[in-house]
Amino acid sequence: MNDFEHEHVETDADAAVTDAAVAEQVRLERQTDEGEQLLTQHSEIVVTGGPWPEVEGESQTMIINMGPQHPSTHGVLRIMMELDGETVVRAKPIVGYLHTGMEKTGEQLTYVQGCTNVTRMDYASPIANELVFSMAVEQLLDVTVPERATWIRMLLAELSRMASHLLFQASNGMDLGAVSMMLFGWREREEVLRVLEKVTGLRMNHNFVRPGGVAADLPDGWQDTCLDVCDLVERGIGEYDDLLTGNPIWLERMVGVGVITKDEALALAASGPILRSTGFAWDLRKTQPYLAYDQVDFDVIYTENGDCFDRYRIRLYEIAESIKIVRQCVDMMPSGDYRVQNKKITPPPRARIDESMEALIHHFKLFTEGFRVPAGETYAVAESPRGEVGCYMVSDGTGKPIRMHVRGPSFYNLQTMSTMIENRMVADGVAIVSSVDPIMGEVDR
Repeated sequence: MNDFEHEHVETDADAAVTDAAVAEQVRLERQTDEGEQLLTQHSEIVVTGGPWPEVEGESQTMIINMGPQHPSTHGVLRIMMELDGETVVRAKPIVGYLHTGMEKTGEQLTYVQGCTNVTRMDYASPIANELVFSMAVEQLLDVTVPERATWIRMLLAELSRMASHLLFQASNGMDLGAVSMMLFGWREREEVLRVLEKVTGLRMNHNFVRPGGVAADLPDGWQDTCLDVCDLVERGIGEYDDLLTGNPIWLERMVGVGVITKDEALALAASGPILRSTGFAWDLRKTQPYLAYDQVDFDVIYTENGDCFDRYRIRLYEIAESIKIVRQCVDMMPSGDYRVQNKKITPPPRARIDESMEALIHHFKLFTEGFRVPAGETYAVAESPRGEVGCYMVSDGTGKPIRMHVRGPSFYNLQTMSTMIENRMVADGVAIVSSVDPIMGEVDR
C-alpha cells in the first residue's frame, strides 16, 4: 500500500468517527430535550391536576365485611357494608352465628327450670330476663308475689342496670380509642357485680328471680353494701363525665354521628336509649309501671338529637337514676316473705326436708316434674337496659310451656344500625354499632 492510499484510508476512518460522534451528540441532545419536555409536561399535570385517564370500574362500589371476628361487633355479628371509597352506601347486619335455640329449649324445660335458660340470653343484664319469665308464669298462675319479693326484684333489677350501663361505658370507650374508660368502667362494674354475688351467689346468670318470688332473702348487711356501692359508682360516673363529655376528640367522633329520627326509630320498633335519644320519653317503668316503680321517685332520661353522643349521655345519666332507686329500695324495703307460701309452687326450706316426709315429697316433685300451669297465654314486659324485653308464653296445662318467645330488644335495635350508618365513614361504623349496645346472646337466642 502506497503512502497516498494509506493517507486516504486514515482520512475515511477519521470521517467515520467524526460522523458517529456527531450522531451520538445529536441523539443525546434530542433525548435530553424530550426528557425535559416530558418532565415539564408531568410537572404541569401534577401542579394543575390535568385530565387523568379514567380507570375502568373506578366508580364502582365495593363490598366488605366487618366482623364477625371484629372486636367491636361482639365477636358474632357480621356487618356487610357496601362502600364508595370510605363512605358507607349501605350496611346490613347479618346474625345467626350463635344459633343457641334457647326458646325451643325453654319449651322442653319445666317452669322451675326455665329461669336457668332465659338468664343466659342478655348475659349483661340477666335479672331482666329472669323477671319477665317469672312475671309471665305468675300471670298464668294468677298468683301475687309478696311485697318484699317485689322490692327485692326491683333492687336487683336496678343494680343489674347499673352493671350493664357501666359495661357499655367501658366497651364504648375502648371501641373509640379511650382505653382509660375500659379500665374505669370495669373498675366500678366489678364492685356492682360483687354486690350481686353477695345477694344471689353468682356474678352472672343468677337464676335468683323465680316464679313466686326470689330464691332467698337478702343477706345480713346488705343495706350498707348497697349504699357503699352507690357512693362508689356515683363518684365514678362523675369522673366519666369529666373525662369524656367535654373531650374534643370524643365530641368529634360522636356528635352528629349515627343520627336517627323519632319516626324512623318507631317504624323499626326500637326501644330503650335509642328511642329515648330521639325525644320520645318511653320507659316502661313510667308508662306501664310494674313491680313497685310507681312508688319510687326517678326521672326518665331522654334527649332529642338521636346521635351517638346522646345515647352515651342517656346511659350515663340513667346510672345516676338507678342509684337513686337503689337508695330508695334500701330505705323503703318492706318486711315479710320473699316468696309465695304455696307448697305446690315454692319448694320447702332445706331444713324441713330432713324433718318432714311431706316436705321431701314436695321438693322431689317440684324439681323433677315441676308444677302445672293452667292453660292460657300471656305476655309480660319489663324495661331492660336495652329497651323492652318481653316474654310471650302459652300453656297447655302441663308442667312445660307449649310455646315461648322472648322479645329481645337488641334484635330489634340492631336493625336501626342500617339507617344510622348510611352515608357515614367506615370509622363511624364502629361508633354506631357500639352506641346500639347489642348483646348477641338475645339476638341469636
